[in-house]
Amino acid sequence: MSDVDSVDPRRKARMLTLQCLFGMDLRNWSQEISQEISQEISLEWLIEDDPISPGTRVFAQELIRGVRQDLAQLDRLIHQYAPAWPVDQLSVVDRNVLRIALFELLFRTETPRKSAVNEAVELAKAFGSESSARFVNGVLGSIMVDLDSGELVADQPVREGR
Repeated sequence: MSDVDSVDPRRKARMLTLQCLFGMDLRNWSQEISQEISQEISLEWLIEDDPISPGTRVFAQELIRGVRQDLAQLDRLIHQYAPAWPVDQLSVVDRNVLRIALFELLFRTETPRKSAVNEAVELAKAFGSESSARFVNGVLGSIMVDLDSGELVADQPVREGR
């Protein structure tokens, strides 16, 4: 059994989500994407040769859809908590790991906060640079402080300014 086969289904979904968002981001996914490119970077394309469980697929689809729908809000939050690093200048991996984690922290309140942060750090370690995990942990740590204090509220629109 390979390491990927033994990965927790939710972690596998997050890994697939990161890969999908990475592809979309590289192709400037905020613009209209042609049907051909969309097919090429879709979740189905990623799992074509490596089928996943229905639950893993549903969770990955939720994450992808959620990040796409709330992209502007998630990027605004990243900018608020990492103002020295313009979102468009972050590495594609770091940017999308943060987007996934923030979506879970803000809109999937059934995901334990510590799990969302831990999973993000693990993704950053696996797919990012040497400093990615530290950066992701620092940004999410600051956000967690504000979530815990009530200064930032999950399931609510992100207000301008910090």
